Amino acid sequence: MLTLGINGVKKIKVLIFGSNGLVGKSIVRKMSEEDYFDVIPSNRDSLDLFDFIETSKFISKLRPDVVINAAAKVGGIMANNIDRFDFIMENLKINMNILESLKPYPETKVINLGSSCIYPLNIENPINESSIMDGKLESTNSPYAMAKLTAIEIGDAMSKQFGHKILNLMPTNLYGPGDNFNPTSSHVIPGMIYKFHEAKNQKITEVNLWGDGTPLREFLYVDDLSEAIIFLLKENKEDYLINIGSSEEISIKELSSIIKNITKFEGSVNFDDSKPNGIMRKYLDSSLITSYGWKPATSLNKGLEKTYKWFLDNFEYIRS
Repeated sequence: MLTLGINGVKKIKVLIFGSNGLVGKSIVRKMSEEDYFDVIPSNRDSLDLFDFIETSKFISKLRPDVVINAAAKVGGIMANNIDRFDFIMENLKINMNILESLKPYPETKVINLGSSCIYPLNIENPINESSIMDGKLESTNSPYAMAKLTAIEIGDAMSKQFGHKILNLMPTNLYGPGDNFNPTSSHVIPGMIYKFHEAKNQKITEVNLWGDGTPLREFLYVDDLSEAIIFLLKENKEDYLINIGSSEEISIKELSSIIKNITKFEGSVNFDDSKPNGIMRKYLDSSLITSYGWKPATSLNKGLEKTYKWFLDNFEYIRS
């Protein structure tokens, strides 16, 4: 039975893998606000993506018009560097099972979500899409990056051999409501928010952060990525690879100052330069998507305020 939208037009059936994650939740929420899409969320409770047969049957039964792959094992610099085997193996299994299950359905459009960490360590900034696989990866997260690069290569092979339409989106560092705030496995923004908040509550006078604070980073509020995906689907763009960034960068030290103010932490911030900085600068060239008419709507300050509000509203759940 067809699902009809405005004026009786058939809705686009969109299957979203990883619907309980930071990105997946945002995509489900933003797409559900539109009458253009019939949204089908999928998470670990409904499907084991490590099981190829189960994944294949799931896709065969639903036959979606669009598949968005937002499923991944993700983490910050510490988790990536320590759990290296888990990061490459789990992400490889997820991506391989989804893509191989889609092999019989070249009419299904695929949006594969990657990461800016796929780009080489010493590549010129801002980083253009043409820089993919043009140098050595940054060492602390190379297993995760290799899994993401493999997914892109598999998708490219499917497109060339079987005619699939696969759009690989490379967002910059994402943050927002629903993020992972675990201090040992989170990315930089949720990790800082948790540390500053806990230090304030426990009356600790200082917070220690990894590195020397000088690396430059670009951040994108997660709902802006979701809006970019909706935009690209409506515009029916079929590029191979598109960067999605905010086109603004900030040092880790400056970022810590903003988060310190938002959380109202009054102590000192110490940077431990015995710990790795990671890549010193990672700034995406987002001129392709902006040339199509899209741009992010959320400033860093506003996004951080929204994220901290969500953190406060869900603090008891986060700590449990």
